[in-house]
Amino acid sequence: MEASIDYEALFAATPSPYLVLRPDLVIVDVNDAYLRATGRSRRDLIGQYLFDAFPDNPADATADGVRNLGASLHRALQSKQPDTMAVQKYDIPDTSRPGSFEERWWSPINTPVLGPGGQVAWIIHRVEDVTEFVRSRPSHPTDGPSGKRVAMEAELYARARELQRLNEELRQAHARERQVAVTLQEAMLHSPDLKRHPNVAVRYLPAVGSLNVCGDWYDVVDLPDDTFGVAVGDVVGHGLAAAAVMGMLRSALSAAVRALHEPAKSLEVLGLYSRSVDGALATTAVQAVIDTRNQLIAYSSAGHHPPVLVHPESTCELLDQATDPPLGARPEHVPRPQAAVPYRQDDLLVLYTDGLIERRGEDIDTGLQRLTDGLARYARLSPDRLADALLTHLDVAGGAQDDIALIVVRL
Repeated sequence: MEASIDYEALFAATPSPYLVLRPDLVIVDVNDAYLRATGRSRRDLIGQYLFDAFPDNPADATADGVRNLGASLHRALQSKQPDTMAVQKYDIPDTSRPGSFEERWWSPINTPVLGPGGQVAWIIHRVEDVTEFVRSRPSHPTDGPSGKRVAMEAELYARARELQRLNEELRQAHARERQVAVTLQEAMLHSPDLKRHPNVAVRYLPAVGSLNVCGDWYDVVDLPDDTFGVAVGDVVGHGLAAAAVMGMLRSALSAAVRALHEPAKSLEVLGLYSRSVDGALATTAVQAVIDTRNQLIAYSSAGHHPPVLVHPESTCELLDQATDPPLGARPEHVPRPQAAVPYRQDDLLVLYTDGLIERRGEDIDTGLQRLTDGLARYARLSPDRLADALLTHLDVAGGAQDDIALIVVRL
């Protein structure tokens, strides 16, 4: 039988300097190597905000250690991935001369540690003190093997610093591009009628690795005579091109259902319109109209996964009686089917796109069963809490390989 490992003792004895930080960058642990490298004690550091313990050198107008390290730590928090920095000049307070700083150069890496819920619980900050190497770089390397080695190391160092500068420029450019994409997506997904429906929750998650734009959509529209419509749709593809097609189709369906008030006829109009839109072929969508006066749901689907009606006793009913091929799948116009189903007070209606349930190499029935199991489990929660619980239950709270749009309606 293997002996248990004392990880606390291993951490303390590790020869590389380590800090453990909370997500708010407060120091919660430190190993002996770090204390030796900085000349500090545990009492000096534990419980301190990192940049209070290690501020920039006020005598160095070019000091950028706090800015660069802070940016790296926040990238690790947001991406949940390790972030490696180039060699960084970061002077530290000289404990033998209060008020003065000692020149230091470091090679840092920041590694997030995730908790049970998938959120960052700690950051491990590891550094190597490379001050002696940096100081030993001669201005004019001598000839011979030793001189050539030093020259090569100096060149690698210079290239690492240049790579850090270029990476920062790329990150800034990507951040600007992503902000444009996010603004575009928010504008296209805006549902002005949604604020009048506190019983409706919506969620939108782009595919992992995307710019936060996709071809999925949701919509909520108010209609006459105590009725309102909800819809979701899915354009093939990701990125700005799919998002542009999504915006056109979403607007067309929203206008059609406002004018016609019937799901099937609205999807017929959308199908005709889609033939003139490049990239709209094979789009799927489902439109439902909820009659609150007569407690009736009318619906129609263009190749989309069936909505789910969840009853208070946690039984689930798939609304699959009015399903037709996706948009543009038929060469000629054919009227689309429509079905209606009664509902009871406190029932739930759930519409979603395929990223919520589909998994590579898995039968779609397995995904539907996992969905209905989750809905039955959380049926008594409020729409907002149910939406979040369902995403966690299906292991997509942080995004999936495909885009996700979700609507939860408490009837």
